[in-house]
Amino acid sequence: MAELHQSPTSLCCCRKSLPVSGGRCIGDSNQPSVGPGPRTPQCPLVDVASVSNFRCFQLHHFHLDLWLNFAMKEMSGWLVLDLVPVQTGVYTLILDSHPSLLIHSIDCKVPGHGQEDPVSLTYRVDPFTEYGSSLSITLPTTAVRPERMIQITVRYTTTDGPAIWWLDSELTCGQSRPLVFTQGHSVCNRSFFPCFDTPAVKSTYTATVRVPDGLTVLMSASRSSYSKPDRVFQFSMEFPVPSYLVALVAGELQHADIGPRSRVWAEPCLLSCAVKKLGGSVERWLAVAEDLFGPYLWGRCDIVFLPPSFPIVAMENPCLTFIIASIMESSEFLLIDVVHEIAHGWFGNAVTNATWEEMWLSEGLATYAQRRITTEAYGEAFTCLETVVRLDALHRQLRLFGDNNPVSKLQVKFEPGVNPSTLMNLFTYEKGFCFVSYLSELCGDVRRFDRFLRDYISAFRFRSVVAQDLIDYFLQSFPDLKDAAVAQREGLEFEHWLSGCGPPPFEPDLSAGASLIRPVQDLCDLWRSSDPPDPQTLATFNLSAWSTFQVVLFLDRMLDQAPLPQDVMASLSGCYSSLFDSLNAEVQIRWLQMVVRNTFHPDLPRVRAFLHKHTSRMYTVPLYEDLVAGVMKCVAVEIFYQTQCRLHPNLRRTLQQILFQTGSSPSNQNSPSLSAVLSPPPSSSPQPTPAAMATTPATNGTAAAIALQDVNVSA
Repeated sequence: MAELHQSPTSLCCCRKSLPVSGGRCIGDSNQPSVGPGPRTPQCPLVDVASVSNFRCFQLHHFHLDLWLNFAMKEMSGWLVLDLVPVQTGVYTLILDSHPSLLIHSIDCKVPGHGQEDPVSLTYRVDPFTEYGSSLSITLPTTAVRPERMIQITVRYTTTDGPAIWWLDSELTCGQSRPLVFTQGHSVCNRSFFPCFDTPAVKSTYTATVRVPDGLTVLMSASRSSYSKPDRVFQFSMEFPVPSYLVALVAGELQHADIGPRSRVWAEPCLLSCAVKKLGGSVERWLAVAEDLFGPYLWGRCDIVFLPPSFPIVAMENPCLTFIIASIMESSEFLLIDVVHEIAHGWFGNAVTNATWEEMWLSEGLATYAQRRITTEAYGEAFTCLETVVRLDALHRQLRLFGDNNPVSKLQVKFEPGVNPSTLMNLFTYEKGFCFVSYLSELCGDVRRFDRFLRDYISAFRFRSVVAQDLIDYFLQSFPDLKDAAVAQREGLEFEHWLSGCGPPPFEPDLSAGASLIRPVQDLCDLWRSSDPPDPQTLATFNLSAWSTFQVVLFLDRMLDQAPLPQDVMASLSGCYSSLFDSLNAEVQIRWLQMVVRNTFHPDLPRVRAFLHKHTSRMYTVPLYEDLVAGVMKCVAVEIFYQTQCRLHPNLRRTLQQILFQTGSSPSNQNSPSLSAVLSPPPSSSPQPTPAAMATTPATNGTAAAIALQDVNVSA
């Protein structure tokens, strides 16, 4: 996020927007979905996840003016939309909203055309889907003229909507002050403010936020200022963004600069650890990314660490990435997550998928970019190892869902009413990555493809695109490949990539990681026999010298073999359990899943200790699922009752579902079926259960398995 200037400014309680450059968005069905660009679609863009009539208007800018009431757990204030009608005869504005939004009044004025006084408007709220509602506003016929701006002001109060997470002080890391954060991906921000809640629409925004004394507000904005006497924070995002990338967090937050354009924000008790983990690295990763893909467009690249209640691993909000604090325990996973979110600065934030049915355009390209960054920064072997871990998880998910399941498509046509948040899965990331890798392979030179991606960002920046835009631009950029008809190669047709079910038709060569991967496979082969391996042979494998991803790969592949003979489990425990106790949570969760899935009672105290320590969805849900699926449900119930007071209410409801099969879905869940991206557990749990989702795939077997409903048909 932009710098927070501590020098007081004179602010009053009325709307005062910081100066911003003009924003633009797509709203006219007669215009291309990406605005003026290399290609014009043949038909109007349709987003079945939005009830809004966004094609009838251009949203130039919006302003939020909010008061945060922590005692009542409410945000109240108003929203101002600067709209330009682009079609004649349209006198109704339809916005995406949510039942948790209480609308107080709506008015309209026409700046600069003699109608400066607002006119009160009538409106109607209708059901739309389980994740939102329709707000229909009747516009005055005398005010609406094509190409003439109107300002719509909506006064409202938010209550307990899926985008807004209120934490009592007991649920924060410091346990001294309450905290609130928003999580908009993918269609949750309609419960934060009425909007065109579709990635096809981008605009600039400003915000004024008032909070109690002692609390700091951050937003995904490029500039900010603070008036200490009035406790008023002001924000300006001067680059156009879609609604889901508008994010806010308020609490007892402190910061430390870790680079000329980056700083870390966290609760005071976490700040020094966060700085130690990231100091110097973020600027290095940014510099590598800029060498590959062109200038970083957002100015600031700040990171805020949020308590374990954050429902996903990480979220790429422009200028201010949100990351769950729990991941700090695992340095290599933290590295991958932060680099992935940095990659979104180009792929996903600057150039965005126009509909949620093509989420791979964001996640697949960002995953490819992430791996190009880590290859340049840490070498090819490191990247190949991490990729193997993820592709293993992809094939595990395929075995769970089946090769013909439509969720394995890159381009999924989901029915109206299906929540896109539930559709994120590893296909979005890893099959998308494989397709982008295939395009790079066609070029014959990775550096040549780097230059193509740089040109792609330059051509489409701050726009929203569909897959055909990328493909057309690729073939236009490489006429030799177009002449060779690479898009129609048998078995590798681009259309087959996009709409075909099953595994990727192509996977990149990962042999450069053999020095790291081969020892892992050799150790797995030793343990796969019916008898415990010879201790002398085992002594040649020093797991304490392995990287986290090597140990994770070993445990993931051993999880695939469950159940194991009890003497083999006893030998595994004797050899490694003490070592695993000293390693990070990503390792521990996998070992404990092995303990539970193999019903190995001697290590059950370790499961208890872990669940008493960790209250993050990404670690609790998988273990509870495994406990319930086996013969240890009574243990799970006991641990739940001992720890429930330290769990966020949403997580508590999810675990109650798992334990007691209540069938009621948690009320404030951003993504009913995955945790921040949630990939299924390393060895798929018998029954996938809802969890929350994130935009960095949780490749640990620790994130709950993706539910077919949600998922993953989203992408």
